[in-house]
Amino acid sequence: MLNLRPILFVLGLVLSKLALFMYVPTLVAFFTGTGGFISFAEAVIITHIGSFILLTLGRTKDFRLSVRDMFLITSLVWTIASVFAALPFMFINHISFTDAYFETMSGITTTGSTVLSGLDNMAPSILLWRSILQWLGGVGFIVMAVAILPMLNVGGMRLFQTESSDWSDKSSPRAKTVAKNIVSVYLILTGLCILGYVATGMTVFEAINHAFTTLSTGGYSTSDGSMNHFSKGAHWVAILFMFLGGLPFLLLVTSVRKRRPLEIFRDAQVRGFFWLFIISSLMVAFWLNLHNNYPFMDALRVSMFNIVSVVTTTGFGLDDFTAWGALPSTLFIFLMMTGACSGSTAGGIKIFRFQIAMALLKKQMMNLIHPSGVFVQRYNQRPVNEDIVRSVVAFGITFGLTIIVIAAILSAMGLDPLTSISGSITAVSNVGPGMGTVIGPTGNFASLPDAAKWVLSFGMLMGRLEILTILVLFFPAFWRR
Repeated sequence: MLNLRPILFVLGLVLSKLALFMYVPTLVAFFTGTGGFISFAEAVIITHIGSFILLTLGRTKDFRLSVRDMFLITSLVWTIASVFAALPFMFINHISFTDAYFETMSGITTTGSTVLSGLDNMAPSILLWRSILQWLGGVGFIVMAVAILPMLNVGGMRLFQTESSDWSDKSSPRAKTVAKNIVSVYLILTGLCILGYVATGMTVFEAINHAFTTLSTGGYSTSDGSMNHFSKGAHWVAILFMFLGGLPFLLLVTSVRKRRPLEIFRDAQVRGFFWLFIISSLMVAFWLNLHNNYPFMDALRVSMFNIVSVVTTTGFGLDDFTAWGALPSTLFIFLMMTGACSGSTAGGIKIFRFQIAMALLKKQMMNLIHPSGVFVQRYNQRPVNEDIVRSVVAFGITFGLTIIVIAAILSAMGLDPLTSISGSITAVSNVGPGMGTVIGPTGNFASLPDAAKWVLSFGMLMGRLEILTILVLFFPAFWRR
């Protein structure tokens, strides 16, 4: 049986924190006189009221959460928070609830797909709110990936289980320490990214917004031209911090504490991510140099930027990579689904799942060659048990099926095949831009039917929460005592 009161109490706490973050753009609107103060104030009041109601209804002396409660909370936090976080978009931009919810879900899941245009002339308060949503979504997912998903045994995350994954009373202080260290490193990297952007010519406001959306691998910008609007130096800063955002933050914390930053490359997943980034970037750079007449250094910068943007599911725009030719376009479709490292701010399948799949394939081939042999599947010099293999396979199957189902639904709504397929991939992988003229790097999602936006919003949520976390809620057995 679900513990309804504790669930409501946790949701109330989340809304109370969301309301506090709303004060930041509210104050920006007030002190700059650029519009949006009254609208943000109204959104703050409504969110506080919602938080107060949930906290009052959920207050209880017997505060216990089961694994089933955690599944439901994990899904509801993103869903309910997006409802209240969408209010400023409705009040200031005067868009429908569907568009506002799509924009918010895209922000908080760090997807980066947008229905808004005219960003260069938009109120600073709403631009900052978009960036804050992505920044919060990034750090929120990291903490969840390290502390909650391993406990729920979702999608192979138990492979990265630490002492912090056990939320019992005994280890609760340890979990809080790990979460605190992750947030500290996240804050430090955000600050360094801001300084880097300012040094390359961005204003302080632009630097803050882009630092929030770079490290969270979200991809929202303050300009319709995205990163095309800024200097080449800013592109290199973005490449560095998008790459850092794609690394496992638990390992980043460990390397920082030991003061050995290169130790993180001892991890197989990090090495796989690094070489995928380097090899893909060089392939595309040589292609642009030979086929599109780019000077080699420009080709290298543009290719590295777009590769790391897509692999880390950031979605910043720099040139239209869909116009580069057949090979780059095909490569980018694959990279959209790949994702970076587990425990990072990135979405997608994640590198470690591909590595485990290759280790499984190697084991099967060895069994065919030596039928009587005994071979142990290893990852990072550790044996991989069958539970992890099964969960990785289950995730891979459901990931592919989810993309197929969403693409089919979008096609049934009248969208063309390229928009349907790439829209499904970019939503479930939390990338941002799709392919083609409608939702490609130079377009947006505003022209899609409302029903398609709801389907894509659900796809973003499923992709962000590792799919199985959402899927289990639709099984009748989940709701039985």
